[in-house]
Amino acid sequence: MFPKPLNITFILLLCIPTHLFWCDTSQALTPRQMYGQAEICYKELRQSPHKMKYRHNWLGCIDKFQQVHRLDPSGAWAAAGLYRSAKLYQELAKRSGKKSEFREARDIFERIVRRFPGSRYRGKAAAEIQKMSSAGMLKKKTATKKSIKDAGNASEDEYLKAESCYRKLRQSRRKIKYRDNWLRCIDKFHSVYRKHPNRGHAAAGLFMAGKLYADLYQYSNRKSDLRNGYDRYLQVIDQFPQSRYKMKASLLIDAMPHWVKTEPTQRKDDIAKMIDAAAKTTPTDGQVQSQKNRSYKTGLGKIHDLRFWSNPNYTRLVIDSSQEISYDHHLLKKDPSLKKPQRLYVDLKESRLGKNIKKIIPINDDLLMDARAGQYTKDSVRVVVDIKSFKSYKIFSLKDPFRIVIDVWGAVAEKTPRQQKPNVVLKKNGKLPASALAKQLALGISRIIIDPGHGGRDYGAPGYLKGIHEKDVALQISRRLAKMIRLELKCQVFMTRNSDKFLTLEERTAIANTKSADLFISIHTNSHRDRNVFGIETYFLNLATDDEAIRVAAIENATSTKNISDLQSILFDLVQNAKINESSRLAGHVQGAMISVLKRRRYSRINDKGVKQAPFYVLLGAQMPAVLVETSFISNPRECRRLINPKYQERLCEAIVDGIKKYIRETTPTAYLKSPPNSANNG
Repeated sequence: MFPKPLNITFILLLCIPTHLFWCDTSQALTPRQMYGQAEICYKELRQSPHKMKYRHNWLGCIDKFQQVHRLDPSGAWAAAGLYRSAKLYQELAKRSGKKSEFREARDIFERIVRRFPGSRYRGKAAAEIQKMSSAGMLKKKTATKKSIKDAGNASEDEYLKAESCYRKLRQSRRKIKYRDNWLRCIDKFHSVYRKHPNRGHAAAGLFMAGKLYADLYQYSNRKSDLRNGYDRYLQVIDQFPQSRYKMKASLLIDAMPHWVKTEPTQRKDDIAKMIDAAAKTTPTDGQVQSQKNRSYKTGLGKIHDLRFWSNPNYTRLVIDSSQEISYDHHLLKKDPSLKKPQRLYVDLKESRLGKNIKKIIPINDDLLMDARAGQYTKDSVRVVVDIKSFKSYKIFSLKDPFRIVIDVWGAVAEKTPRQQKPNVVLKKNGKLPASALAKQLALGISRIIIDPGHGGRDYGAPGYLKGIHEKDVALQISRRLAKMIRLELKCQVFMTRNSDKFLTLEERTAIANTKSADLFISIHTNSHRDRNVFGIETYFLNLATDDEAIRVAAIENATSTKNISDLQSILFDLVQNAKINESSRLAGHVQGAMISVLKRRRYSRINDKGVKQAPFYVLLGAQMPAVLVETSFISNPRECRRLINPKYQERLCEAIVDGIKKYIRETTPTAYLKSPPNSANNG
């Protein structure tokens, strides 16, 4: 134990790494290296009779073996790590005599049998289960009501003690400075899960252990702390799928930085070399490793897909990578002598082609011929786009997961402007056909894209009420809105999704661009950890101006707040002032209409959170005025109940349509004036 520091500044200068958390320089390990570290831990334990007397030393080595699995749950080292952790539990049980530790070993062996059918550790695990059963180690006591109640009470008591530890830690400025105080509370929460894995507080204990590690990272800046939090959140999701803590863990994982969720890079110091040497003596799970694991070891990203969307004037191509990589792009001139068209190529560094990737993607629109992917060197991939003709292009990257987006615009768009006076024939009663009304009035707004947020495996924010999710509410509101726009504004309406379907964020914008839409409206519900927060706000694409806007953008982008600064840097190159101005104007009308209509309809406690700006992936690259509407807070009890009410949804849609109508009137003052019959006939 270190002596209590007298001068914090002095400690900072000396940088004592194991006691004060702001001095850590540790980096993440690969599964192979972590396995080696766990073996070293176990070797040191076996060589010290003194250490072997204490249970926490055994649990420390067990946790290292289990972390091998958590780093890459489907990798070649995962089953080996779990198997070794179970064997250590067996040894510990023989020393302690605790049947709970035998049961822990059995549970892990059963997980290996279920989840790794192709692994040689499956047979070993099955043999161990058989041995334990034959020896009578796994005889189960008949649970009485009293024993169940006692176990439940013990679990609750330990959880309350852990909560008390955490409360005292937060309330003491002195205690919060020292790492060992944090670890003491973390261990208390984790022991609730370890001792009572099937009791009601197990999920809560594991979740809180993860939360404390994540909170500790805010003070320590030690990457291993945040990864420990991430590991425990993954355990909650994996082992407690029916628990309410699963959704909480998922949301907190979504808000974590990108580097926590990507494959960690190798260390280059002497410790890593020592671990590698230890790992070489350990048998692997088969000699042949998957391409995924080879990429993991060498730090290479895997290029696993090429996707595109196009119309005659616009094409979006997306390159999907397993991890963040650097890239260069170059435009090559047409070479008639070699019969080579104009080409755009992107070199992806430190990457390899995935096994099942389609290497040639025929596009054959008015701009591009095809896209081709090839292994250019042993550690780089080249994607080549063959060009027919184009006006301009932009390339940018998005994170979580990492992908590179290529937008190509054609010169054709300028030659054939969409806004031409059509020759429209009146009906017999002198009225215009509904389909021609928008064009005849020269609105400039004839086609609108409605984008229901989230969908499919992306549930969005969880509601205050059980079973309510953002993806479902957004779709319900969007369907009503589409119907009302068709009736009220007589515009064409397209929806990016009309069912519970997963769409990537870049796909939604691509749909709007390829449909040559005039307006893009993305429908969402807001969420906040504080359930008392409520209100309505509307966003348009621009640099974020406050922390709240950054928070909302991070949630809707399914990325971290730290990545928002990366995203903002590309906006200078991608956003045109005219579009920002138009989007801002549209957002202002929609926001104002929602507040006024809902108040007019006598809804109480309507909080106008105003028009805000932030960098949203879903709005990035949109060629038309685009807004994102946060209709209400699904996390707030009152607003969650409102959001699932059909009448409230109708009022929201009525307000949004009213806002669009005001925007049209402002941009085209004559839009809703009656046109004389002869002007219609003259086209």
